[in-house]
Amino acid sequence: MINPGQAGVVSILGKARDVAFLEGIHFKPPLISAVDVYDVTVQKFEVPAQSSTKDLQDLNARFAINFRLDPIQVVEIRRTQGSLENIVTKIIAPQTQESFKIAASRKTVEEAITQRTELKQDFDDVLGARLDKYGIIVLDTSVVDLEFSPEFAKSVEDKQIAEQRAKRAIYVAQEAEQEAQAEINRARGKAEAQRLLAETLKAQGGELVLQKEAIQAWREGGSQVPEVLVNGGSEQSGVPFLFNIKDAH
Repeated sequence: MINPGQAGVVSILGKARDVAFLEGIHFKPPLISAVDVYDVTVQKFEVPAQSSTKDLQDLNARFAINFRLDPIQVVEIRRTQGSLENIVTKIIAPQTQESFKIAASRKTVEEAITQRTELKQDFDDVLGARLDKYGIIVLDTSVVDLEFSPEFAKSVEDKQIAEQRAKRAIYVAQEAEQEAQAEINRARGKAEAQRLLAETLKAQGGELVLQKEAIQAWREGGSQVPEVLVNGGSEQSGVPFLFNIKDAH
């Protein structure tokens, strides 16, 4: 009796028959025969793999492989590989390793990170073709883990730090440029204000310019405080001028 999800290989006097028993009831010669039953449902195993990338960086991975045995080829599997344990250790594990080497050698280590989907697709294509000839049907694979060498991990960290510093330097430079432009604008505004003031004072008389400068100097502490404030009279439009009594002695 072969249950669903199983396939049986009948051996008579130790020699496997050419046709497998599939699901259902089958007759076998008593005493001189034996049946090896194989599970042909989906199996899952995790397999490690190591490789070097195109730029010679170490790359370690672990794959989960979902597969099943082809019931039609189970007799050949019985003859060449024997048990399911042998199939995993002697076929699936080494073929996973070789397939990963081929896929990883097509990528640089950075591409393995940024193009992980393409890396997995390359691996799937190679592994599927390699296992198919052994009667092993690959249904799906997944990357459980992908590790890089400590040297590369350090270089990635250093690169990220350098990029952050470069961005900070650009920000500081832009900030300095904006501040410099603001200073230029302020200087232009001040110069324009002084020009307009000078024109106004000159329009009222040249002496007013000198009086304005003296008052400004007095306010800024650069001139002696005047002791007398004298009005210039009507001819000077009532504008006061400064006269230091000490200078008259």
